[in-house]
Amino acid sequence: MKKNLLVFLVMILFLTGCSAKGNDKASKNIDELTVFFVPSRDPKEIAAKTEPLKALITDQLKEEGYTIGNVKIEISPNYEAAGEALDAGKAHIGFIPASTYALYSEDKNVDVILAASRDGLNKDSENAKDWNDGQPTLPVTDQVTFYRSLIYAGTSSKGRELAEIVNSGKKLSWDDLNGATWCHSNTTSSAGYVYPSLWLSENYDGKMIADLTNKVEVTGYPDTAARLATGQCDVGVGYADIRRDYEKNWTEEWKKENIWTEVDVIGVTEGIMNDTISVSNKLVDDEFKKALQKTFIEIAKTEDGKKAIEIYNHTGYKEVTDKDYDSSRKVLELLKKQ
Repeated sequence: MKKNLLVFLVMILFLTGCSAKGNDKASKNIDELTVFFVPSRDPKEIAAKTEPLKALITDQLKEEGYTIGNVKIEISPNYEAAGEALDAGKAHIGFIPASTYALYSEDKNVDVILAASRDGLNKDSENAKDWNDGQPTLPVTDQVTFYRSLIYAGTSSKGRELAEIVNSGKKLSWDDLNGATWCHSNTTSSAGYVYPSLWLSENYDGKMIADLTNKVEVTGYPDTAARLATGQCDVGVGYADIRRDYEKNWTEEWKKENIWTEVDVIGVTEGIMNDTISVSNKLVDDEFKKALQKTFIEIAKTEDGKKAIEIYNHTGYKEVTDKDYDSSRKVLELLKKQ
């Protein structure tokens, strides 16, 4: 009898221990919540600006039924360190770029829950011709989680020739493009190099900007716009829609007539996803993910929250899925080939 009772007690203790261990991640009482930020700005400035998030996160999660003992904010020394912390389960939350998420989600330990949002544009077609109605591209209030890179044809005779082909509904050949002089940014620029290279690769048998015969690396987007105006470059690449930001320079500084009729779009890339809020699924279960999604969406609606996230130029957050980052994974594969 005593032996049977002992066996029974041992079983109860074993099952209780297993149950407690299994519920660690599901617990709504969290002693310390670790949040990683990447060093895209001065770390001291990031730390100062994001300090109010500690109380905001704690208070909002309380509304969702979670009790947080302490919110620990860490500024990682580099982007990789933030990804590694999430992958290893050493951080609950990471504010990381799309490319960092794409890289560190390969082991299935990191999940994206939100993407930063920005004002959308009234033009967003993947058909280049649709951007060339001669009218300004305007912002809209609808928030989007991505932006595009566009391939522009400028004022030179070659630029006008390429624009005419696209606006007539025909497809440009590789020879058409390779016969032009291209302006591009440095090789790490998403909109000024990487995504235009991906666009070329997918439309022209794996060829990229590096394969073009005539190309010029410029100092930035103002340089690209100026060279499109003067005809020094036939084609330029940059974010959508670069024409909005240089409309005044076009007439006053570069003495041209109308940027909306003198610069045409001849190519449109896939969406470049905005920064993410990602979590380690070693520490964060599905219920907690939903609570965190609501928490950061609500925080971004408050004045204190807006001030805390403006350091990263975030204006709000929207829910996204892992599939939204397929283009980021394509870019990683593309970069491996270079």
